Amino acid sequence: MTDHRPPPDALVSRLAGDWRALAGGSPAARAAGAELIARWAEPHRRYHTLHHLAAVLAAVDDLAGEAADPAAVRLAAWFHDAVYDGRPGWDEERSAQLVQARLPRCGVSPGRVATAARLVRLTAAHDTVAGDDRDGAVLCDADLAVLGRPGYDAYAADIRREYAHVPDDLFRLGRSQVLRRLLAAPRLYRTDRARELWEERARANMNAELARLDAAG
Repeated sequence: MTDHRPPPDALVSRLAGDWRALAGGSPAARAAGAELIARWAEPHRRYHTLHHLAAVLAAVDDLAGEAADPAAVRLAAWFHDAVYDGRPGWDEERSAQLVQARLPRCGVSPGRVATAARLVRLTAAHDTVAGDDRDGAVLCDADLAVLGRPGYDAYAADIRREYAHVPDDLFRLGRSQVLRRLLAAPRLYRTDRARELWEERARANMNAELARLDAAG
């Protein structure tokens, strides 16, 4: 399969520019951006990489018109898997703590810091977003955009590689439970724009993966 993703150096350069446009060019902001890029480039990652970060940011751009504070959502996207050790809940909490430690030094207002940290914590369980939480809806929809975009099979393979330490039978069980829980929701995406862009394709992709998992089991 041909990899159409940009080369790492080009991607890093683009992301660094995006971060400067978002957080500014102060020494503290530059240091925070360099730290975030280094974290997303950690060698143990297979799916939660710089490519995932770039994809989530692009999806936020697609949905920005539905957010109350698009800048806070973009900041949360940068931090939402900045700590990634494969420990659900723990990773998101540590990532939110990183928001609270780094963003005030960059001159981000206390209210926006609090919003970004709250949004990062929401990504631990996407189904906890309140109905009137526009920013939470945009971030969670952007995080799940991969389900309805081209390249789903590569995404699923990368997820398996991140859990290479888990035996096949246990992985199939856990992954199947995740897919069934997502498919059981009446609406996978919360924003109208995300449903228009990705809902139908996402459900088809997940059903196809679930069928493959069931056949393998």
